[in-house]
Amino acid sequence: MKNKKDKNKNKVKSKVNSNKDKDNSNDNVIKMKTSFDSKNMIQTKKLRISLIVMLLIFVLLIGRIGFLQFVEGSTLKEAAYNQQAINQIISPKRGNIYDATGKALAISAQVDTITINPAKIVGDSDEETKALKEKVAKGLSDIFELDYNETLEKVNSTSQVETIAKKVEQDKVDELNKWMKDNKVAVGINIDEDTKRYYPCDNVASNVIGFCGSDNQGLSGIEYQWDSVLTGTPGKIVSSKGSDQQEIPDSEETYISAENGSDITLTIDFQIQTIVEKYLKQAVEENDCKKGGNAIVMNPQNGDILAMACYPDYNLNEPYTPNEVLAKTYDSLSTEEKSEALYKMWANRSVSETYEPGSVFKLITASVALEENITTTDKPGDFVCKGYEEFKDAYSGETTRISCWTSAHGPLTLRQALEKSCNPSFMQLGARIGATTLYKYYEAFGLFDKTDSGLYGEQNSIFYKLDDVGPVELATMSFGQRFNITPLQMATAVCAIANDGVLLQPRIVKQVTNTETGAVTETPVTEVRQVISKQTADQVKSMMESVVTEGTGRHAAVAGYSVGGKSGTSEPIYTNTDAGYVASFVAISPIEDTQVVVLVTLYDPPASNHQGGTLVAPVVSQMLSEILPYLGIPSTDTQTEDTSNLITVPEVRNKTVAEAQKTLESSGFKVKTYVNGDANTLLVSDQTPKPGASLGKNSIIVLYGEGSEVSTSVAVPDLKGMTASQATTALREKNLNISIEGAGTVTSQDYSAGEQVQEGTIINVTLKQTISGGAQ
Repeated sequence: MKNKKDKNKNKVKSKVNSNKDKDNSNDNVIKMKTSFDSKNMIQTKKLRISLIVMLLIFVLLIGRIGFLQFVEGSTLKEAAYNQQAINQIISPKRGNIYDATGKALAISAQVDTITINPAKIVGDSDEETKALKEKVAKGLSDIFELDYNETLEKVNSTSQVETIAKKVEQDKVDELNKWMKDNKVAVGINIDEDTKRYYPCDNVASNVIGFCGSDNQGLSGIEYQWDSVLTGTPGKIVSSKGSDQQEIPDSEETYISAENGSDITLTIDFQIQTIVEKYLKQAVEENDCKKGGNAIVMNPQNGDILAMACYPDYNLNEPYTPNEVLAKTYDSLSTEEKSEALYKMWANRSVSETYEPGSVFKLITASVALEENITTTDKPGDFVCKGYEEFKDAYSGETTRISCWTSAHGPLTLRQALEKSCNPSFMQLGARIGATTLYKYYEAFGLFDKTDSGLYGEQNSIFYKLDDVGPVELATMSFGQRFNITPLQMATAVCAIANDGVLLQPRIVKQVTNTETGAVTETPVTEVRQVISKQTADQVKSMMESVVTEGTGRHAAVAGYSVGGKSGTSEPIYTNTDAGYVASFVAISPIEDTQVVVLVTLYDPPASNHQGGTLVAPVVSQMLSEILPYLGIPSTDTQTEDTSNLITVPEVRNKTVAEAQKTLESSGFKVKTYVNGDANTLLVSDQTPKPGASLGKNSIIVLYGEGSEVSTSVAVPDLKGMTASQATTALREKNLNISIEGAGTVTSQDYSAGEQVQEGTIINVTLKQTISGGAQ
């Protein structure tokens, strides 16, 4: 058995040696017939999966990097910049607003903003830091009358900067500086320059000018509409901070200067504006016009708005304080109602509200008829007024009767129809013209479009669609009812008649002045179109003059001047009787070379006196009696004060107070000054009366130095029944001046007795001779 095993073993050995001879490279390889697994080897399948996972991770990483670089790159860059940079904003100075004569209506004065850096208000220990922060919070809250807990919360804030108070006056800044010095607080409290909006004339033109919010952004009126021009561009100081959020000492700063806003000069003339506001207020209050009134004065030759007034108005320096009228009911209103009431108080009704113009609109109907050769001014019996017109509805068969405002007028010419304001005559005329032709001219007069005057909140008119105009609608439109336009649209259309038939775009901004470069940009006079011929315009103006000399506008007459006009009265629609009547009057003067158009509208007057001819025409007369002489338009009236000894008031504004006083006294005037400082260096900021006024020798001129407030504490005495000498003496005792018209004793004065006015104001008085027995 053993031999057999040895034999086999030798056989195997012999085979192995044989293979070794064939291939020496396999000498050490032992071939096995069974496979085995090794933990030190990676199989191909696993390796492939690993490579795929790694590739996906790589792709995702590259995609994320690309997203951060190209999609969010700018955002991340800005965020990094914000983390590393300290930006201190430099507020630009808001541009001023001036009237056409250069009087400041809105100015930006230097004030300060108080801020803190909470992280810099620290002590040597946590306890000292807490005590210091409480002390600072107490000091700030006491000085600026703030809530202590809210102030302490800001002092403990983790924010970089917290605002404590804005628009701080100098006395408060001085108090803060003293507190910081006394309490040895040198860092963490900042006093930064800022500006605050002031309105030197308080209520004057308030609904036109508007006001700004606490951030100097316009919120209404010109301030809002022209905000981008007035605002300017903020500047900033950029410095760096480290990872501890503290400013890096001696780091490089970048200074970007602020660009101040541009100044705006309005077409409004302060003197004319105050004249208009005075008589508008008087008319509303004396006639109990429950919903107030508004007035517009325009120069038809260039479209300039010389005055635009609403009453009640409000104080621009206290815009959130209800005016006297609103204050009566304000506390009883809900929060929402209070907001609505304030917005209504701020609104400029000349453009923001529409109304039915009434018979003033007959001027448009007459113009169309004459331009289309449908009638002439003086054709006898062209119209017949039986007191009413009747219209039958084609569908229902119902008859509508529309009456004249008074009894039947009988046969009339167009001139007579306008003089008497006869509704049936104009209903007949409208039927002859037709709705299509009327609408063509309405569009030509600009009544279908906003005027683009540059005023805030302008609304558009409301007319029937042409297809909806039936006989009744055509009749009512012909005499100015059952459609709505803005007062400015109506005044602009009348200006086109006064301007030889040429329609101009109204203009409220005269020029814009770049305060950085001094460059002045004029607002051009914009001619829209020729609406009617000069011949037609002259005919209409002639008829307007007849309305004042012979018709319903007699009370609008002004001695020494040619005046044309048209009264208007619109009644509320039957579905809204609470709206009340609207009484109005439009006037032009002089008839030749017309330089002034005046439209006055009174809302909801008493039912016993709501006719435009009796209620509003006298108001227009009062306004024109002062506006026309102020504009230097010569009077033909010989019954006036002797002008041979009158002296023209010179312009002394922007001279030193001492120089101005010397100039005035050498001209024969007496001078009173309000000066807070050295009269030899301070400039005159204002004078009363204004340059160009004509006064007698020894009249008083009041001068105000820079920084001095205008006094309005003089009460006008009652002059009625006095002689010219007595009235002059009574006024000069009050530092007031006099302008006399007529002879005899005083029968009227333009400022009522007891009314508060500025020292130096000219009081216009009318004198008449009295006949025994009391008749005049």
